[in-house]
Amino acid sequence: MDPYKLLNIALNPDGTITRLNPNPLAPPNPDSPQQDRTVAISKDVPLNPSKNTFLRIFRPPTADSSANKLPLIIYFHGGGFVFYSAATVMFHDSCNRMSAGFPAVIVSVDYRLAPEHRLPAAYEDAVEAILWVRDQALLGADGGDPWLRESADFEKCFLMGSSSGGNITYHAALRALDIDLSPVKIQGLIINQPYFGGVQRTESELRLADDKIVPLPSNDLMWSLALPVDADRDHEYANPTVTGPFEEKIGRLPRCFLNGYGGDPLVDRQKEFGRMLESRGVHVVNVFHEDGFHAVELFVPSKAQALIHNIQPKGLKGGKKS
Repeated sequence: MDPYKLLNIALNPDGTITRLNPNPLAPPNPDSPQQDRTVAISKDVPLNPSKNTFLRIFRPPTADSSANKLPLIIYFHGGGFVFYSAATVMFHDSCNRMSAGFPAVIVSVDYRLAPEHRLPAAYEDAVEAILWVRDQALLGADGGDPWLRESADFEKCFLMGSSSGGNITYHAALRALDIDLSPVKIQGLIINQPYFGGVQRTESELRLADDKIVPLPSNDLMWSLALPVDADRDHEYANPTVTGPFEEKIGRLPRCFLNGYGGDPLVDRQKEFGRMLESRGVHVVNVFHEDGFHAVELFVPSKAQALIHNIQPKGLKGGKKS
């Protein structure tokens, strides 16, 4: 089983890859047809032009500048750190549904991909996005983004990610702990099927080695492309249970909503991650389903809707961790 063929990529002599089947991109949609409440409006703003990163902002079409401002979610897409964009159709559509469904203002981050930009590049871009949100809050009426100024509650901010985006959520949150983000307050982390690894195989990885979404050979290859050169899967970027430079900060993280599915090869690592957080004193809401597979919410509408319903009461609440 050739993982390069499975992932449909070719390795170039300089260490970069050619993605042989680029995924379709969706343009932003600044106008909602006939004020359809099920479709958010969206726009792109630059994050760091020198790095070619940007943000896609989603807002419910009926949001206004009333006193009832909306939660603000900074979102990181999945793709094993190697694939996709904030503009990729399936992630655009997912953020669209969540923004209208919660409802919330969502800032989806287009971060740099590996192997052209190996970790921690994605974490650095994530922190830069968090600082961008803080700067918008500080600017306010003096030049801040009008959608955020009019509709977002900066004191009710959440970090959210799926798959590798869930990994980024965790690492970005750790890096942001000692940064003055005022007036932004990160109330919680929403982590969906986080992409973690390790040298020792788990039972779910072995049982689901031939999974259609994350087969073991593809999983190993993506980690080899994403991690620093010569690092193995027990590097702290992949394995959150090993000792790392942020270990002493874990207990200071805000409360965490952790979602997973029984048919995901990574589910054992996700449960282990949840137990690790709880052992450090982090309040974790675990929602693990017996059925489902990796990234199921991108393909099965009922699962997408169920995820929104589960996050609404359990994840999108303010307050300090208990």
